[in-house]
Amino acid sequence: MKIIYFFTVLFFTTSFCNGQLSRFETSMGAENASYYEVMEWYKNLDKKSKQIKMITMGQTDANIPLNLVLVASNEKFNPVEWRQKNKVIILINNAIHAGEPDGVDASMMLVRDISNNKILLPENVCLAFIPVYNIGGYLNRGPSSRVNQNGPVEYGFRGNSQNLDLNRDFIKCDSKEAIAFSKIFQYLQPDIFIDNHVSDGADYQHTMTLLTTQYNKLGKELGNWLKNNFEPLLYKEMEKEKWDMVPYVNFENENLDSGMHMFYDPPRYSSGYAALFNTIAFVPETHMLKPYKDRVWSTYSLLKIIMTQASLNANAIKQIRHNAIQTSLDADSFPLSWKANTSTFDTIHFKGYQEAYKTSTVTQGSQLYYNHDQPFEKSIKFFNAYAPENFIKAPAYYVIPAGWHEVISRIAANGVSMQPLKKDTTLLVESYSIEHYNSYKNPYEKHHKNFAVSTSKKTEKIKFLRGDVLIPTHQRAKRYLVETLEPSGDDGFFAWNFFDAILQQKEGYSAYRWEPIAAQLLESNVALKALFEEKKLSDSAFANNPGEQLAFIYKHSPYFEPEFLRYPVYRLMQ
Repeated sequence: MKIIYFFTVLFFTTSFCNGQLSRFETSMGAENASYYEVMEWYKNLDKKSKQIKMITMGQTDANIPLNLVLVASNEKFNPVEWRQKNKVIILINNAIHAGEPDGVDASMMLVRDISNNKILLPENVCLAFIPVYNIGGYLNRGPSSRVNQNGPVEYGFRGNSQNLDLNRDFIKCDSKEAIAFSKIFQYLQPDIFIDNHVSDGADYQHTMTLLTTQYNKLGKELGNWLKNNFEPLLYKEMEKEKWDMVPYVNFENENLDSGMHMFYDPPRYSSGYAALFNTIAFVPETHMLKPYKDRVWSTYSLLKIIMTQASLNANAIKQIRHNAIQTSLDADSFPLSWKANTSTFDTIHFKGYQEAYKTSTVTQGSQLYYNHDQPFEKSIKFFNAYAPENFIKAPAYYVIPAGWHEVISRIAANGVSMQPLKKDTTLLVESYSIEHYNSYKNPYEKHHKNFAVSTSKKTEKIKFLRGDVLIPTHQRAKRYLVETLEPSGDDGFFAWNFFDAILQQKEGYSAYRWEPIAAQLLESNVALKALFEEKKLSDSAFANNPGEQLAFIYKHSPYFEPEFLRYPVYRLMQ
């Protein structure tokens, strides 16, 4: 038995290292390649093929470098040259959720098949693959962390080495992975971004579903072209390959008759982040209950189809994206939130299984199940439009004091140009005060997120110090800057608690010491005295609360700290 086992391992290792067959293939679609097998695979392809180059692009929380595989037909691996020659750049991300490894095996086979010319990489397309993004989670392998999923035999875990869900980390960047990804994204400036996943949720017949960027987040022209031209081609070609694809299945209370809603993707998610830079994004979501073999091959087919259709539509993609980027640069204002528009919808052809109920053998209660003996097909409403809300006029510059370095470093990782002040400077700026906010009761990805934020705004002279940064908004990252630096943004830095220090008052007073000073202030300041008396007349509880009265005078006095509740990102309008 030991001799047989030895030769089996030797045969597999030799075949694997020669780049001939992956673990997925030798196991007949049952197994997924380990992290070290994936790395060995790409190292060998790099040596074997002039079309492939693997480079290191930053670190991960697992203390293992993050690699990027570049694939180009002309043996040139310079994204600047790719853009200059008008090539469509496609970035594919795998295993952001390491328990969803379909894209890992599909990408390995696709790159191999390009290297041996089984598939021809078009001259006008260049590919970049992150082989394994969540390396820490991928190394945390086992057979049981995804109870809803049908294979492979072993797979990784959703959380990374900090137990973070990396698909919530694209703005807050709590992980080294997210910082590295930001730099990769800005290095490539991809036209199309693909983030491979596996779904959870309802049971249905489709193996592949597709989450697409919200169309109008990309701008009117690019969004309409994606919705009406490019995306339908993907569905048509997948159908030809016997993978009937539907949009990502997202039912309201699992009520099929009420229709299905397009997934809302704020910038914390990969597709929402990509939209900030007018990049078309797709999140393939294979169905978790389908055999692993089918899930991987459907992913393979979709990657190949996107590559092919990108080539056939290269001129349109490059020109319309260029127009969208220019439109964003010229825009005066941007929406910070979006609301589902249920007044308009498309119709999709859905293949499902009839819902039924039976008595649970565990709880004796009513148990939902999907009856595979009763498949059905029907047309359903697909609500795929969102209305923009909360428009904010973009300033000419944002100004951030250097002390908020955690924010500044994240902005810098996104390729943002900024100018440190060379000397202490007083500027006339718009400043916000936080008037109201709520916070999550329970932690969410290391944060107690702020929401329902309301602010007041005024113009004032602020003294800034040498080293504070001036950030012009007229650059490619304009929308990224507005959505992350405005305090009412759904996924801005204030929402993610980066500025919570301003929410705590640092100085105070002793009542016995403050009371005589307060009396002097009321005597010398007629306006404050009038405001104080008006408050007492209009608020009986206040009139009967000496402590509140002293606090009121303090908050309206020169002694009160201006930094309390003053949002530390300032707007310079010209």
